[in-house]
Amino acid sequence: MENVVELRNITMDFPGVRANDDVSLSVRRGEIFALVGENGAGKSTLMNVLYGILTPTMGECIIKGKKVTSFNPKNTIAAGVGMVHQHFMLVPSFTVAQNIVMSREPRKAGILFDEKAANEAVRSLTAEYGLQVNPTDITGRIGVGLQQRVEILKTLYRGADVLILDEPTAVLTPQETDELFAILRRVVKEKGMTVIIITHKLYEVMAISDRVGVMRQGRMIAIDETKNVTERSLAAMMVGRDVVAVQQ
Repeated sequence: MENVVELRNITMDFPGVRANDDVSLSVRRGEIFALVGENGAGKSTLMNVLYGILTPTMGECIIKGKKVTSFNPKNTIAAGVGMVHQHFMLVPSFTVAQNIVMSREPRKAGILFDEKAANEAVRSLTAEYGLQVNPTDITGRIGVGLQQRVEILKTLYRGADVLILDEPTAVLTPQETDELFAILRRVVKEKGMTVIIITHKLYEVMAISDRVGVMRQGRMIAIDETKNVTERSLAAMMVGRDVVAVQQ
């Protein structure tokens, strides 16, 4: 399958800390790729490089065959990559539709915000992707599961076909997690989208991903098809030693 994202020999230094150390990773079109590791392993830093928030100290990033020459989220979004952060970036007082179309608002006569067109655009998106939200709801008054859908719809409205989700189930109930995973499986299968999930929940890795990459102390320890690993083997790679369950 075609690689839509390639990170080559990425090193990311901060004062006194090397967060990523010579990390290489390729992600294929139409797959769900899980990136796992303990807190501080460098997962989010690596994805922030991919999304253009951080400029790497060394290495290169290639998106859909084109080398990134300027690391900037605006350029990354234009290339079709979207990211939903663990902490949502929504305006609580805005409606769902206003948040989704923000910065790309439909206008009447090129000047006035076209609320009706915005609501219709959101309804069309929800129907296409199965992420049901009410475009007229006030964002601060809906649950976190629905707020996450708003964030995902924001990226889709901007044309993303590569979606990065940072700890997407941290704020979800088990039912909401099941619903999200069902939606992700469907959009990958039907739309050919690519999804990268940053997580430390190994049972979720086994449930949703096609391949998995394991990071430890800023380095990529292993990349394999999920069917070839177990929760125990992943845990061992994450911490650098075999993990034995202790029964109380």
